[in-house]
Amino acid sequence: MIQYAAIILFVFGIYGLFTNRNVIKMIVSLNIMEIGLNIFIISIGYVGGGSLAPIISSTQDLGLIYVDPLPQALVLTAIVIGVGTTALGLAIAKSIFNTYHTFELDEMEESA
Repeated sequence: MIQYAAIILFVFGIYGLFTNRNVIKMIVSLNIMEIGLNIFIISIGYVGGGSLAPIISSTQDLGLIYVDPLPQALVLTAIVIGVGTTALGLAIAKSIFNTYHTFELDEMEESA
């Protein structure tokens, strides 16, 4: 069920990215799309009823089911990259605003 919510978030992000002509709203839509993708990746790696830490000791049964830690590590990396991308996008948006005095792409085309 959580995968459907993640897909809906991703679709909302794509929709916002293609329909908005405001630079800030496009950056927010990109973040919504990224959150949806991160939730989807985490939901794929989750195993219901599994042990959270894949640590095997001599006293445990080797037939235990563990949650895969790789998607969690990939999403953690994706979050850091997403923060950097957002910061870069906002810096570019500030530069655009200083040049054109607007965030609207249509008004930028008219003044260029």
